[in-house]
Amino acid sequence: MERQAVLRAWKGILAGHSPNLSIEITRECPLRCPGCYAYGDTHLGGGVLLRELADFKGQDLIDGLLRVVRERKPVHLSIVGGEPLVRYRELDVLLPQLSSMGVHTQVVTSAVRPIPAAWAMIPKLQVVVSIDGLQPEHDVRRAPATYDRILKHIAGHQVTVHCTLTRQQARHGYVTEFTRVWSANPDVRRIWFSLYTPQKGEESPERLRPIDRELLVREISALHATTPKLNDMIPPVVHGYLNPPANPDACIFAKTTDCLSSDLKKVITPCQYGGNPDCTQCGCMASVGLAALGDYRLAGIVPLSTVFTGSLAVGRLARRLKGASTFRNSSGAVTPGLD
Repeated sequence: MERQAVLRAWKGILAGHSPNLSIEITRECPLRCPGCYAYGDTHLGGGVLLRELADFKGQDLIDGLLRVVRERKPVHLSIVGGEPLVRYRELDVLLPQLSSMGVHTQVVTSAVRPIPAAWAMIPKLQVVVSIDGLQPEHDVRRAPATYDRILKHIAGHQVTVHCTLTRQQARHGYVTEFTRVWSANPDVRRIWFSLYTPQKGEESPERLRPIDRELLVREISALHATTPKLNDMIPPVVHGYLNPPANPDACIFAKTTDCLSSDLKKVITPCQYGGNPDCTQCGCMASVGLAALGDYRLAGIVPLSTVFTGSLAVGRLARRLKGASTFRNSSGAVTPGLD
């Protein structure tokens, strides 16, 4: 994130705003991918499932999403789903407006349909394509979002390929071959790897064992120095997968990201995974990346996480004072800004 965006984020935190916002833009998705957290039984809590939740279409979605962005003032917006390309017509309208508002926007998609050509020219937009491993594994898990369709649908763009690694990919040489295949594609700007994050008590074929995590971390770290498209996967970040933040209160990403579901009201907690994620086995790239940043010491003395924690406290106080002021004003006693 550019320096100006960092300063905006910090200013927002001090004012009580979260710099990151994640929105499940729709409950709809043509896929049924094993291990998808968004459609898990506990994702939204309270016995509510994503496919049962209300969502918006057309101008109602455009107006509703812009209203949320204006209210929450994020620096970075992640548009997820469901499958965002189900709402590509609405995104055709939204994305240029978000860019003109100075919002860095990330659309996370399975590339189930062609990505509109005009999106390639929108500033501050990043298209992230989720790919579940090499072609044999991906085509089984993500049908009909097959490799061949993805290659056709990303043509003319500069996408980020994001692969969430599961136990099925935890074997010697797998990550190397995946990286070789996608590094050779001229429509790919960068490659990201996350690790599968289970829910507490989950026993599934996707769940990684400690030996699996160590193997994957070693292989990704070794590839970084020789693979330009792995530039974001720096070893200090990747090694964070072996010791992620132990709980949401220790996770900078969770504490700086508001997550809303498709009705634009339902808050997803404690983070974008929802439910009851096993933080001790977190594989979220944003979580370990911000944890590594938090370990940086200003002037070699003060950890950045300490400054961040203090800024959050100031922001919470500012939010409470603003709420109290607004309440008093609604009773006719005080005008905001004059008390």
